[in-house]
Amino acid sequence: MEVEFRNINKTFGTVRANIGIHFAIPSGAIQGILGENGAGKSTLMKILSGYILPDSGEIYLDGKLAKIENPADAIRYGIGMLHQDPLDFPPMKALDNFMIGKPGSLFPARREAERAFLELRDQFGFTVDPNSYVDSMTVGERQQLEILRLLWLGVRVFILDEPTTGISAQQKEKLFLTLRRLADNGNTVIFVSHKLEDVEALCDRVVVLRRGELAGQMVPPYDTERLIEMMFGKVIKLDERLPCSASDQVVLRLQNVAIDDYRLQIRNVNLEVRCGEVIGLAGMEGSGQELLLRACAGLVRTVGGKIIVNGKDLTGKDAHTFMRHGVTFMPAARLEEGLIPGLSINEHFILTGEQKGIFIKRDQAKSYSQNKISEYSIRGFPESRVEALSGGNQQRTLLALLKEELSLILLEHPTRGLDIESTIYIWSKLKERCAKGAAILFISPDLEEILQYSDRVIVFFSGKVSPPLDATMTNVDQLGQLIGGKGWEEIFEKERVGVSNAAR
Repeated sequence: MEVEFRNINKTFGTVRANIGIHFAIPSGAIQGILGENGAGKSTLMKILSGYILPDSGEIYLDGKLAKIENPADAIRYGIGMLHQDPLDFPPMKALDNFMIGKPGSLFPARREAERAFLELRDQFGFTVDPNSYVDSMTVGERQQLEILRLLWLGVRVFILDEPTTGISAQQKEKLFLTLRRLADNGNTVIFVSHKLEDVEALCDRVVVLRRGELAGQMVPPYDTERLIEMMFGKVIKLDERLPCSASDQVVLRLQNVAIDDYRLQIRNVNLEVRCGEVIGLAGMEGSGQELLLRACAGLVRTVGGKIIVNGKDLTGKDAHTFMRHGVTFMPAARLEEGLIPGLSINEHFILTGEQKGIFIKRDQAKSYSQNKISEYSIRGFPESRVEALSGGNQQRTLLALLKEELSLILLEHPTRGLDIESTIYIWSKLKERCAKGAAILFISPDLEEILQYSDRVIVFFSGKVSPPLDATMTNVDQLGQLIGGKGWEEIFEKERVGVSNAAR
């Protein structure tokens, strides 16, 4: 199906999200939509998928004017969107989620739905179990489920908003294979991202948005520097890798830590994290890194061993106790765990700040919020509700909410949904924390990011935990092998030899 945007305009208050957007996507193409955070990518896609209405402009499908006023209209036209945060129901089974939105009788035919589910799953080589609960599935499996559901609904235009955020390299490879197959079958795929490497690897053509306007278009072979210049109005390069600023003081000590989960067990984790050190946790989703990070924040109970923070044994203590000892945790699920939908940015700073007296000083709080918004380049206002912010700006808000005096910062996907300029800036702010003595443990599916910003790396595979690896002495290939379950005997042998030599 050919999709054409004609002079699309959309304004939110004083923010002009889309300004005269005009371009066409041919049928069967994989179209990349690039842009910095807040460039208007998601707004344009939500207009196409019926989630919001444009102020003006028209959409044509196969040369005919389409009146899309809600998501149901979009589905009837054959347009479906896979959102950055999957819009599913975690307490329900995969099959129940699959059946949502299918027109028909009050009591749908489950056997027919399950047969269609299995046929589509096998056709695309997916691994989703129709009887598994969504809250036990990885992000990659939830994406597969949503693709199956959209196919069953008859969708021919697939919109994917930042789909590689939070998934592993193997899951990304599987997703790309699926998208190419969809395009080969005549479907149109719109791939929204700020990741240049993903767009260049997958897309047949690219349009770039900057501050709500169409900045340019390109087809292969892609000129990376030119794409960056179109995105930001200037060429941006990664900073040089900064050396470790760690001191001898130990912030976090794990002694034979053991954690049980219904899917896996983690045993005998021993680790010392020093002031100023950054440690990256790498592994496929569900391999154990999330469990260990949350245990270090007091959010998951250990079943063995000790967790010592700044010399104090906090084993078995609750999250509030960990926070009082200078530990903070930033979750990957922004709106579910990190922010409170319905509250403004200003109200979030009031809640997380130290209030003196019984009355809230709103003018003072607003001024503080405005300073933080400016410092972290958040595209919003103190009065802006957090759910109205783009994903990248929600991420910046979470980072801006971190308290100043911290000993240990635990981060799940700290640059999730951020463009390259924002990623560089955020890490510069985090490194400032390290220079002041804070230690950082973070999870990222991006191995390049882990190697760029970590001093040491710990790899997880099905509950196995590697000894810390010097980030300057390893590479993406080695990490990829370990994440896939290969090369573990060699690294444990090296550790044994190192311990033996040290004992002599």
